[in-house]
Amino acid sequence: MGPGPRNAITDVGGFLVGHAGDARVKTGVSVLMSDAPFVAAVHVMGGAPGTRETDLLAPDRLVQKVDALVLGGGSALGLEAASGVAHALREMGRGYAVGDMRVPIVPAAILFDLLNGGEKDFGDGFYADLGRRAVSSVGADVAIGSVGAGLGATCADVKGGFGTASVVLPSGITVGAMVAVNAVGSPLMGGGPEFWAAPFEIGGEFGGRGIGRNDPLAETVIKGARPENTTIAIVATDADLTQAQAHRVAVAAHDGLSRAIIPSHTMFDGDLVFAAASGRRKVAAPDYDVLRIGEAAATCLSRAVARGAYAATPAENDVQPAWSQRFGG
Repeated sequence: MGPGPRNAITDVGGFLVGHAGDARVKTGVSVLMSDAPFVAAVHVMGGAPGTRETDLLAPDRLVQKVDALVLGGGSALGLEAASGVAHALREMGRGYAVGDMRVPIVPAAILFDLLNGGEKDFGDGFYADLGRRAVSSVGADVAIGSVGAGLGATCADVKGGFGTASVVLPSGITVGAMVAVNAVGSPLMGGGPEFWAAPFEIGGEFGGRGIGRNDPLAETVIKGARPENTTIAIVATDADLTQAQAHRVAVAAHDGLSRAIIPSHTMFDGDLVFAAASGRRKVAAPDYDVLRIGEAAATCLSRAVARGAYAATPAENDVQPAWSQRFGG
């Protein structure tokens, strides 16, 4: 096994990613799109989620495919980013057909970045505009760090960020992950510079610092009692999965968060994972392949978490230092 050529979720055939952000406000939006509707599912394990259109992702719902998935900042105010994405897609002629109308299906999840040192004087339509801009920027090359939904992200003791990673399985199936890391916990083992995700690192992709030392008797580092958290992610594969199988992949992928961020899935986090499947590769042994895809998704997600925090860059009025500021790159 090894990463795809970009080490990004866009190594999964059929998917593109777009970012938009505002450095003054310290927030942003990231969108996953394809040239055709795709299977999607979701699993939520955090205690404070913020979502749009996630109920329709159950296997017994009428609509079985979506047009895009959105990750964004802004807490509940940021959910309007999905409306901007939906309107942009509708103008392209995309969406679920209802008579002669098209209704784009755009599930979304948000994180809390309203107390991160940015100027929060934005008005109505701000996040919808970011959503439109994210759609206009979609491509195969994916920036990481302080971009998109991870632009204003923070963790307990270091800045968060946007990360992505991929792997190609021996079967030829490709799996990828993208994540906006904004956790109540820390991605750093023992205060760093090493990452909890170190056992899964490939080729020094987040510094090659190896495995650190953890004091099992030390109290876990957390951001504090402020509700400015949530890690939101998407894992994807080119395998031809049903919605029910995609849901099992989303469940399995949460292991990647618990391996890379401690603590994770807390009452103060809205930790959520979408799973997406482009269906471009048939699976020979569905149950076995779903097992392998789920584990690969978890591993990719751990790596993506560490890559996002590792690549974060410092900015004026930050409330947390970037990893590079603390440990020298």
